[in-house]
Amino acid sequence: MMTNKEMKLKSVYLRKNLLKYIYHAKAGHTGGSLSCVDTLNVLYNRVLNVDPNNFKNPNRDRYVQSKGHCVEALFVTLADRGFFPESDLETLCRYQSHYIGHPTKKVNGVEQNTGALGHGLPICVGEAIAAKLDNKSHRIFTLLGDGELPEGSNWEAFLSASHYKLDNLYAILDYNKQQITGDNKDVMNTDSVREKLETFGWAVKEVDGHNLEDLENALNNGPFETGKPNFIIAHTIKGKGVSYMERNIKWHHGVPSPEQYELALSELNQTEALIK
Repeated sequence: MMTNKEMKLKSVYLRKNLLKYIYHAKAGHTGGSLSCVDTLNVLYNRVLNVDPNNFKNPNRDRYVQSKGHCVEALFVTLADRGFFPESDLETLCRYQSHYIGHPTKKVNGVEQNTGALGHGLPICVGEAIAAKLDNKSHRIFTLLGDGELPEGSNWEAFLSASHYKLDNLYAILDYNKQQITGDNKDVMNTDSVREKLETFGWAVKEVDGHNLEDLENALNNGPFETGKPNFIIAHTIKGKGVSYMERNIKWHHGVPSPEQYELALSELNQTEALIK
């Protein structure tokens, strides 16, 4: 298992990688991928019982990326864990490549096709019900974007998960508080998320979504309450790690110029040098 320092270095490495492939593909959801990298790092390196060797094992943990448009973060994480050669990502967004702008099951390590907002959580509710019926102990995880939270299918899934007491289900909200056209409060206000989810019968924890230890503690210590599905509000920053991208809505999707790309790498190299 990696040390805490190695985990922090891994997050920087993954940020550099996703920027590299977005830059060369000339396409990608940059800001949201940068905001959820730390969550994916913790999930795949400290939490999930899943790897390239057991991916077909019915007892593996499941992870579904409901915010599928931020697939670049998922792709670089899966490549780093050995699900496929990293060189495959050189074909990102090219004709006939399986590495497209949303997760597809044609890519090894991807559980479900996602991208249409509000699909990941309902799928995971079904997976969690099946696990309960089969008396299986594996867990089901999904990552939601706060811009997809208003989708009605999510709220039906929230009700169903509570009704069926799915304490094997973990929904994580990448709560960067922005979406494609602006701040959540101006586009579709979902505050207070915690109060809403607790009213719907979920057990809720809030963490700093860029603090790896806090994320690990929340994700590895469940269920939070027996008989209740688990919800983690991970407070994050859109564009995290690159100063000119942070909280800047234009980077919801965007490709850096050569000068911007070099500046981003320079800032990430400085962050890397300060990690202890």
